[in-house]
Amino acid sequence: MAYLRNTWYVAAWDEEVKPHALFSRRLLGETLVFFREQSGQVRALADRCAHRFAPLSKGTLCQDVVRCPYHGLEFDGEGQCTRNPHGNGAIPKAAQVRAYPVVEKYSVIWIWMGDVEKADETLIPDFSCMDPQRFYVAKRYLHARANYVLESDNILDLSHIQYLHPTTLGSEDVSSAFTKVEQEGATVWSYRQTVNEIMPAFLYDAMGIPANTPVDRWTDVRWDAPANMLLFAGAVPTGRPRSEGRETALPHLFTPETETTTHYWFSFPMPVEMGELGQQIAQGQVSALAVPFTEEDLPMLEAQQLAMGDDDFWSLKPVLLPGDAAAIRARRVLDSLIAQEKEVGL
Repeated sequence: MAYLRNTWYVAAWDEEVKPHALFSRRLLGETLVFFREQSGQVRALADRCAHRFAPLSKGTLCQDVVRCPYHGLEFDGEGQCTRNPHGNGAIPKAAQVRAYPVVEKYSVIWIWMGDVEKADETLIPDFSCMDPQRFYVAKRYLHARANYVLESDNILDLSHIQYLHPTTLGSEDVSSAFTKVEQEGATVWSYRQTVNEIMPAFLYDAMGIPANTPVDRWTDVRWDAPANMLLFAGAVPTGRPRSEGRETALPHLFTPETETTTHYWFSFPMPVEMGELGQQIAQGQVSALAVPFTEEDLPMLEAQQLAMGDDDFWSLKPVLLPGDAAAIRARRVLDSLIAQEKEVGL
């Protein structure tokens, strides 16, 4: 499978890569090892020693270098071998492993798996709603046995919540929503607005509206390649302006592990000014969201993947419905970006 390379992927939550420890994760079919230097800087290397190809993640973190568990070669954060304990200690010129640019930003560790010279931190999409200085971020992680673009489709086409989540996120009014798709450069926006809707009970608490009040609810999604999305969810009593409502920004971040498996990070941020109450609300809401994501979305996506097998999405000639517009637009953008990289031989 061809992946977009010159882009930022999520590699981990910031807290997943702990001090004094090695952390291994497979991304885009490649196994990497992550670690923090004594300064706190996160580093990422190919998880394969240049000597006999032993996994470096099975080794030892010695201050700012990783010691291979097999023969003791040591590699720094740039992937250069800094110590050979054998013979006269001479370090072979080829004794290096690939190092990847990483940035820790918005409570996330981002990785660039393409041309190192093109790694530009300003290309990371805006997820300032997870700035740990301003927000308490309740975090969750799921592992899906499904292709990452199927995951994007799921968030960009929220018409499914009426049927897949009838008692948790959806209602009978979802199918009558007003929808719109816009594209800004390579960014795709999906807009969805219901009118006079009765929502599931827990959503009234989240939006600060009395239970069973008819509402106008919006679920707008911003998609940035390859699969980083920010969902803006809010509601107001029917007929009132959006400005009177409570809107929550909900990040959904996907990175392919392999062609048929995906890493999924999602969160519920609350302003730090809310103190302990904000933390409690964030944890309560992200736990509530984890139920439909785990018990309803995940089984469906994995069943989709099994039904598709190894066939390409487009080769199956999918029937398209109006709600597919945003997901199809995002697929076209992603396909175009990958094709452009192929043209230059990346």
